[in-house]
Amino acid sequence: MKQIILGTAGHIDHGKTTLIKTLTGVDLDRLKEEKARGITIQLGFTSLSLPSGQRLGIVDVPGHEKFVRNMVSGVGGIDIVLFTIAADEGIMPQTREHLDICQILKIKRGVIALTKTDLVDEEWLQLVKDEIKEFAKGSFLENASVIPLSSVTRQGIPSLLTTLDTLAKEVEERTSEGIFRLPIDRVFTMKGFGTVVTGTLISGTISIGDNVEILPEKIEARIRGIQVHNQQVEKANAGSRTAINLQGIDRDFLERGSILVPSKTLKPTSRIDIKIEHLSSSSKPLKNRSRIRFHSGTSEVLAQLILLDKEELPPGSSSLVQLKLEEPVVVLPRDRFVIRSYSPIFTIGGGEVLDAHPHKHKRLAPETLSQLNAIQGGSDKNNISLFVSDSGLAGLDLPQLISRMGKEPSQLSLLLNELIKDKKLVLIDKDSQKVIATQKYEELKSMLLEQIRNYHKKFPLKKGMIK
Repeated sequence: MKQIILGTAGHIDHGKTTLIKTLTGVDLDRLKEEKARGITIQLGFTSLSLPSGQRLGIVDVPGHEKFVRNMVSGVGGIDIVLFTIAADEGIMPQTREHLDICQILKIKRGVIALTKTDLVDEEWLQLVKDEIKEFAKGSFLENASVIPLSSVTRQGIPSLLTTLDTLAKEVEERTSEGIFRLPIDRVFTMKGFGTVVTGTLISGTISIGDNVEILPEKIEARIRGIQVHNQQVEKANAGSRTAINLQGIDRDFLERGSILVPSKTLKPTSRIDIKIEHLSSSSKPLKNRSRIRFHSGTSEVLAQLILLDKEELPPGSSSLVQLKLEEPVVVLPRDRFVIRSYSPIFTIGGGEVLDAHPHKHKRLAPETLSQLNAIQGGSDKNNISLFVSDSGLAGLDLPQLISRMGKEPSQLSLLLNELIKDKKLVLIDKDSQKVIATQKYEELKSMLLEQIRNYHKKFPLKKGMIK
């Protein structure tokens, strides 16, 4: 069975959590404060079996503007968005911000649940439908089904389930290629079991007994148990809502925002190259060296934005950027992210990671811009060549390439062998599989031969060069 994640989105008090309770029977507002205030603050998780038998993992996100940070950490990795709009209020500020975030993260499928229809008459309902049609124009929700429903009367619920089944069939099964990565969105302790972390497995496969590392803290642990949809399993694949029981680690050392990866594979970074898209709805240009909030996976980190190809970034435009992060993060090329303004806090854009371990760049440098443009949309082989070439005569070995690319050793070895066969790279150390670019190798060879010739001219009677 395919692993599919359904995530909610929409303004506060538009019925997201109530609708999930109607669908599943589970109340995801578990905190005392959530009960008292009648709003969702933290992420909620459950699952839903559709009429076809397909099971969905569900992530319920908060709608309040103060908790958009929690919302962003919840929607990363979802396949289908359940976008709620209340019939008695229509489009509201977080309705727009949540759609922007979903667009930035390249979510492809969704359904619009027009909730609380029992509170309005037919004439008002039609006005809201027209408003929604205009609101969704040009977005991934433009052709999405709009289903009027009520969690009180259950009107529209069967239609919603049928639509979700249709969308689930369209979702492509995720590949389990690459090393596993699980951004942690919840940490707790279970009596008799110890420390448990949960998250959406965004790549790879994780199995009981695996040695893992929590980054950026660099804490080692071992997988003691795995649950998917509250069922004990031996392994979990990409796309699964997963609970991991960790052996040999105290809950107090962990927090949401960290990431679980195979031991000794990925490395945290404090500088990344990105392609950024500035929302057209933003009120002013982004200036060079602006301080922003960088959201990736379940983490939020402050960063300084270095524009590499222009002096300022107007709303509705894009730029190549180097981010100088105030705390280390763990990202890989092609990861999507969201950026929010430092203060006051609101979503201003997002984009794609190009290089997770770059050098410090000079601004407006043609060679840098050419390389970053080549990385965009480049194949794995293309990007390996670019990263190795950028490393100069030092070259890159297999562990370094794993950290740069997030691929399994066997996958990378195949790609390296193809590049060596194509004469793009030269193997200089068999044990570590260290390679350098062929062009750099030829330059080094020419330089060494020139030095030998010059030495021989200067000292023709000597048998060789002194070390």
